[in-house]
Amino acid sequence: MNTPNRTIKVVDTYVLLAAIAVIAYLCTLFITPGSFSIDPESKRVIADSFTLSPTGPAAAPLFAEGGNIGLLNAPFEGLVSGSKWGATIGIMAFILITGGAFGIILGTGSIERGLASIFASQGLATSLMVPTTFVLFSLGGAVFGMGEEVIPFVLIVTPLFASLGLSPLLAVAVTYVATQIGFATSWMNPFSVAIAQSLADVPLMSGWQFRMGMWLVFTLSGAIFVSRLATKQLTLSASKADAGQPKVDSVDWRDLTIISAFIAGLIWMIWGVTTRQYYLPEIASQFFTIAVVITILASLLKVNRFTSNKAAQLFRDGAAQILPAALVVAFAKGIVLLLGGAEPEQASVLNTLLYNLSQSMANVSGLFAAELMLLAQSLINVFVTSGSGQAALTMPLMVPLGDLVDVSRQVTVLVFQLGDGLTNIIVPTSAALMGCLGAARVEWTDWARFIALPLAGVYAMACIAVAIAVSIGF
Repeated sequence: MNTPNRTIKVVDTYVLLAAIAVIAYLCTLFITPGSFSIDPESKRVIADSFTLSPTGPAAAPLFAEGGNIGLLNAPFEGLVSGSKWGATIGIMAFILITGGAFGIILGTGSIERGLASIFASQGLATSLMVPTTFVLFSLGGAVFGMGEEVIPFVLIVTPLFASLGLSPLLAVAVTYVATQIGFATSWMNPFSVAIAQSLADVPLMSGWQFRMGMWLVFTLSGAIFVSRLATKQLTLSASKADAGQPKVDSVDWRDLTIISAFIAGLIWMIWGVTTRQYYLPEIASQFFTIAVVITILASLLKVNRFTSNKAAQLFRDGAAQILPAALVVAFAKGIVLLLGGAEPEQASVLNTLLYNLSQSMANVSGLFAAELMLLAQSLINVFVTSGSGQAALTMPLMVPLGDLVDVSRQVTVLVFQLGDGLTNIIVPTSAALMGCLGAARVEWTDWARFIALPLAGVYAMACIAVAIAVSIGF
């Protein structure tokens, strides 16, 4: 007997944030704000310095006047908080400019054709193609936070793999899973590490040595896994391997020029961050500069019928695609403001919640606390899959909590990026995952069965990485 297909409906991120905002508002009605003292030298929270406000709960209004914060004011107040150096305004501007820039960069088609030519290279053995592809996509996730941008590549890789006797499940693993491995273990991802470090008041790109080592271990482990899986799936039938080979546009000198300009721009960005201490304003401007240079080159070289008007449209489309993530940052900040803000020395409901949470973990070791924080970030990411949005929502909570339970801020950022990136490999609330599965024509239930055990292994590695980080004082 056939049963009708039922679509699993998930709660929209904005609906979830609205529910959290209502809960935050209710908290202000019953919970007394509190504050901490800050050590003037280390700038860290003094664990035993918590004091409650003598006036009791300070209920937030439904609608506030004079620029104050109320439940219905939260979205706007979140939008306008901070400065260009961080908080909401700076982070939103960074996300929108960078998203628009990548719209132009990917719109040339040069990177897509370059990757497709690598797949179709007759000189590259299948045994090397699969792990090499995994490493390349992992690098994309690590360097510039590749997410939804991987969907068109799944459309290319799936038929290429099928012609070799490889399953569409493997195609998604080699592309999308690789980007999330890179995203979660990155040393420079602008959409997770950079934002989380800015919110945690940690120097940008600091701790890159440990993270790069972690990226190598995770990526090589993933590459070995998909390589072994591909070996099992490969057929020895030459006719099947040769049949239906999809046509791939060749890469010419114009594409190589675009790709070279992009690589040169990334090198410039890395140089600026590491030697000139470039921050969000400079990095966003660098991405925009790369996009301008590529627009000029693509227009002069007639790449993909490129024109200035097309570049403008691609920029708008790229920014529009990333706008939901930017708005999540603002809405999340509004919730934090509704709770009284994230400043430890200012009386807020958030500080009281943090204090009570830390007291419940008073007898827990720093290592166990860090592992619990990894679990918490993973669970939160089921509902808030935006890396930048989750950073804005959770870092104001996790950073002072880490201070209170003796977990360093570098480890707090590490726990965030691992919990954020790895969960996206399986949760159906991830737009990027569902888009990739749709492109490969794979049902989510089939994907969940396929990836559950490997993901458990990846999480075990994440727990080990966190343990090592805590033990070495990262």
